[in-house]
Amino acid sequence: MKLIIGLGNPGKEYENTRHNVGFEVIEKIAKDNEVDFEFNKKLNAEIAKISRLNLEMGQKSHTKRPAILAKPQTFVNKSGEAVKKLKLFYKTTPKDIVVIHDDLDIEFGNFKLSFAKDSGGHRGVQSVIDHLKTNKFWRLRVGTANRKLSTARQQRTLKQKKDAVGGFVLAKFTPAEQAELKKVIKKTLERLAQTF
Repeated sequence: MKLIIGLGNPGKEYENTRHNVGFEVIEKIAKDNEVDFEFNKKLNAEIAKISRLNLEMGQKSHTKRPAILAKPQTFVNKSGEAVKKLKLFYKTTPKDIVVIHDDLDIEFGNFKLSFAKDSGGHRGVQSVIDHLKTNKFWRLRVGTANRKLSTARQQRTLKQKKDAVGGFVLAKFTPAEQAELKKVIKKTLERLAQTF
């Protein structure tokens, strides 16, 4: 069984922000598989169970393998707490976990699927690594970098830089970016379908 986890911040104010791109991808998978999320208090996550995972839009399930979709309701930087609970509860191994998250080192419109990599400075991913005590899990890294991020990174002081980058990841996608993001999500699902 695959445990597919989208990282994001809970709450309406964080919807459609760059840091919540993991939630957007996981919600698309749930929609395509016609399942709904339910909050599990014990696991502190919204959960959707899929008996036959379908990652290819408009086609029948390509696998008989079941999957659990999860949206941790911790904030991004504490995602590891919920991921550890999910792993133990569903008795999965790290190699059966896919974490989907935003990535500031990848240009918007692109993504990378990687295995056993370090966090790259992403505090949510570092939290997962710390709680699982391994980096041997899959990551679908969805690019969010653009010119605004480049400007934010050029601030003079470390505090200004942190504030500017923090503001960038918590900013909402523009309508044009939202339209492009739909295409990116479609490509990410095609890539997951080829891999799993």
